[in-house]
Amino acid sequence: MEVITMETKTFKELEAKIDAIADFVTNNQVADNTNEDEIWVDSYEVCTFLKISEKTLQRLRVAGDITYSNIRGRYFFKIGEIKRMLESRLIKSTKDNLNDLVTNHKLYVKERRNIREDK
Repeated sequence: MEVITMETKTFKELEAKIDAIADFVTNNQVADNTNEDEIWVDSYEVCTFLKISEKTLQRLRVAGDITYSNIRGRYFFKIGEIKRMLESRLIKSTKDNLNDLVTNHKLYVKERRNIREDK
């Protein structure tokens, strides 16, 4: 193991630069610039904000009417796919409900990031 020593002033400058980089990354995260249609949401969010039952969503999956990903038993859907379902009238919901889904998902993601940063 090699021990490196430096002056306090040099250390403080290095620490300030690292903090500046961390702040830049935190404030300019790529997720905020993501195309809305490419956002993945889980089945709970879809059912809650579109006001449809889990059974309805399951029927759409089984029939092959909606594309999804299954990760460890949880189903995820792209917002673009949800929009397509609304436009083709396979889901009876409103655009306001879709907007609520997107907005609340973004808030949820931000909240999770803040929790991780606090740890």
